[in-house]
Amino acid sequence: MTDPATEELALVQATLRGDQSAFQRIVELYQGPVYNLAYRMLNNAQDAEDAAQEIFLRVYTKLTMYDQGRKFSTWLFSVASNHCIDRLRRRRPIVPLDDLAFGLPSKEDGPERYALRSELKDVVQEALNTLPDHYRLVAILRYWNDLSYNEIVEVTGLSESAVKTRLHRARKMVADALEAQGELP
Repeated sequence: MTDPATEELALVQATLRGDQSAFQRIVELYQGPVYNLAYRMLNNAQDAEDAAQEIFLRVYTKLTMYDQGRKFSTWLFSVASNHCIDRLRRRRPIVPLDDLAFGLPSKEDGPERYALRSELKDVVQEALNTLPDHYRLVAILRYWNDLSYNEIVEVTGLSESAVKTRLHRARKMVADALEAQGELP
């Protein structure tokens, strides 16, 4: 089994040598995670598709700037998150996230459970509408993309304490919004 970091580095180096099939493989590996990040930041499927294409174009044209001593996926998420934040700034007001639910259990869903889960997602989405972009970004990177604190630090350029603070505040804001809506005791 090939180490993912070794495979990433080999693909990057092959792309830099002009091997377009290597970059195609990078796109295949990361199109889902990049689209998901864009969708959760932009809350629109068409905007997310457009953003993902632009992100991969930017990655391709800026690949020489990638520090091969770092994890490629961290650099890619950094490019993607910066691009999405730029798009959000151009189109204010703040848009809601979709489908990010903190702490939902992952048991098999029956019809009733599916309906309750869908309803809870809608409630959480409304609560997330209140989060500023910088809180929403760290929440997505942590809870949707499952990045570690160190990886979030690399993606955002924040200190680890700032990342932890923003995550804490994001959770508190969501909990307060849910409580205000009468969804929490």
